[in-house]
Amino acid sequence: MNSNPFNTIDIAVGGMSCASCSSAVEKALLATPGVIGATVNLATEKARVQLAKPDLLQNAIEAIQKAGYDAEPIETASQPSSAGASRAGSHPTKQNDHEGTMVLWGALLTLPLVLPMAGMLFGKHYMLPGWIQLLLASPVQFWLGARFYRGALKAIQNRTGNMDLLVAIGTSAAFGLSAYMLGEGNPHLYFEASAAVITLVMLGKWLEARAKRQTTAAIAALQALRPDTATVIQNGQEKVLPIASVAVGMQVVVKPGERIPLDGRVLEGEGHVDEALITGESQAVEKSPGSLVTGGAVNLDGRLLIEVSAVGAETTLAKIIRLVEDAQAAKPDIQKLVDKVSAVFVPVVLVIAVLTLLYWVFLAEGGNLELAIVNAVAVLVIACPCALGLATPTAIMAGTGVAARHGILIKDAQALELAHRINTVVFDKTGTLTEGKPSVGAAVSFNSNSLHSFLAKAAAVEAGSAHPLAAAVLAYAQGQGVQWPGVSQLQDQPGRGVSGMVDGTRVYVGTARWMRELGVPESALSTVNQSLPDNAPTHAWVAEGQQGEVSLLGALGFGDALKAGAFAAVQNLTNLQVNSVLLTGDSRASAQRVAQALDISDVQAEQLPHNKSEAVAHYRQQGQVVAMVGDGINDAPALAAADVSFAMSSGTEVAMHAADITLMRPDPALVAQTIDISRRTYNKIKQNLFWAFVYNAVGIPLAAMGLLNPVVAGAAMALSSVSVVSNALLLTRWKPKLLKPETVEL
Repeated sequence: MNSNPFNTIDIAVGGMSCASCSSAVEKALLATPGVIGATVNLATEKARVQLAKPDLLQNAIEAIQKAGYDAEPIETASQPSSAGASRAGSHPTKQNDHEGTMVLWGALLTLPLVLPMAGMLFGKHYMLPGWIQLLLASPVQFWLGARFYRGALKAIQNRTGNMDLLVAIGTSAAFGLSAYMLGEGNPHLYFEASAAVITLVMLGKWLEARAKRQTTAAIAALQALRPDTATVIQNGQEKVLPIASVAVGMQVVVKPGERIPLDGRVLEGEGHVDEALITGESQAVEKSPGSLVTGGAVNLDGRLLIEVSAVGAETTLAKIIRLVEDAQAAKPDIQKLVDKVSAVFVPVVLVIAVLTLLYWVFLAEGGNLELAIVNAVAVLVIACPCALGLATPTAIMAGTGVAARHGILIKDAQALELAHRINTVVFDKTGTLTEGKPSVGAAVSFNSNSLHSFLAKAAAVEAGSAHPLAAAVLAYAQGQGVQWPGVSQLQDQPGRGVSGMVDGTRVYVGTARWMRELGVPESALSTVNQSLPDNAPTHAWVAEGQQGEVSLLGALGFGDALKAGAFAAVQNLTNLQVNSVLLTGDSRASAQRVAQALDISDVQAEQLPHNKSEAVAHYRQQGQVVAMVGDGINDAPALAAADVSFAMSSGTEVAMHAADITLMRPDPALVAQTIDISRRTYNKIKQNLFWAFVYNAVGIPLAAMGLLNPVVAGAAMALSSVSVVSNALLLTRWKPKLLKPETVEL
């Protein structure tokens, strides 16, 4: 599902503290020879790098390290990784435990400094001796706070600014001022401010890291579905092998209660399989010989013997994980704007801090250097580029993750961002709104042609076709006891039909439009059409002869049931104020019948593949934001022409490659659910950015005016990042609250 022509590598980046850090890493990578493109995600602490050649990976890692950050290659976007799952699960946990220990030490050393301030609220005026305050504050400043100095040094080396630089300058100023005043015998010290700011910021980063881990819960849950071993049949004996040792074609035994290790087809046994975490389908799915099964699903009952059809990166589960990771790594347009703001944020804050210092020293009444430094420190501490950097990626991660849990795979962040604006959804008919399993309801021969003879010729041609109607024709012919001859020189005409040589004569099976192009008289088509029943609205016409001398043999009428969720899909879209369009290559009568059942007023029938893409382009030219939903090869041009494209996972691989969003269940109602989660995600992004800007827009002026104590400013800074991530996490509670599927008869 990944069409990227370059070598895409993921690199774990350590040591980033805010959006300015991720921007610095990105710039370093883009300046590296051989790097085609790079995006750095602060929330996942990962860089996705596109290299001209795979052997240039070391250059990219060295570029990150020269910028002052840790770098370690992890699995590429095209490889599944149990190791990656382990790293994603265990390493952050250990790191978070270490951070928690450091926060605890900070609290133990800081509380004795801060508690006397709280006592003042109750009339208790007691402060620790200055030298004890110095002893308590020093390890906080230079041991626990060493991370901020290291980060500040990186920023200076990269000629950028970051959160660490602001904290290092601010707390150093408060600590230095206090040390100077202690030496001068001045009792007014600010050791509690420097210590409290460092402790509070560390607490905020610890809480932020815990919350961020929840945004990656979707990928962790998917990775956990992959078993480590499989029970393989070898020489008639069951043998347990590591998953990496299992090859395509091997036979695997899955007992009740076990996870299916890899994709395959059931050879023996019957049972029910739970595919909820893969497709979002809450009901267990019945499996029997011939059924396809997906690796990661749970076999609830019955012993299944499965022939493996896909391993490694080609399994459905690996592709799902890759799609979710791709979506979470990409940057939507709104994030690119935030990155530009973040690039100038820290320098602007530094300027404001200097101006605050100068104002309180030279312009404020009774200029006071001590007060000036305290207010400048408050300005530096309240400013938080972290919240800006986390606002978008955390919402994207939460939104794509919860969508994946409900069977919606979003290929990139741009698709998720754009989907909230969709106001027109164009549906293909067969296999999308209908079951795609048509059956022949009637057969009518023309003039003196034998029904048996024309069925034999139609079946001969359809036997070599992959069209959904072909299987129905063959099944009907078999039911009528028809034996069909061989076919040669088979020619497929997309959007028209198929033809082949049968007993020395070219036979054509296709649409009425094609019959007219071949020269079949309209009167003949009309005569047969009147004989076909209304419950078989899709027609396949059968003719024979050479171009210009083609004679009609007869026609077949097909019926196809609507999907259970088709009516709900259209009604849900109507409730979201989205217009539905039916666009199909089938006959107008068949299309109108489906449209009337689903209450769709805009219908375009008998459309060739290029006509479908032109129709989609026409809606876009009218100013509509268009989504196309399809599942066949002939839908690929229209999918590519749409603003946002949806493909059914039950459809062709071509359609899934062309689509921005893959629906893991063949349920068209998922389209409305996708629009709903997209709108909610985009709203979360806007809310997060609003609060990130409000914290700074309100806090920085208050600090400059001397209305914020540095300790309060530090608490507000920590709270801003935590609140942004926590707000994004509310998306993980999303559940589709749309109309229930309702069966509508054609």
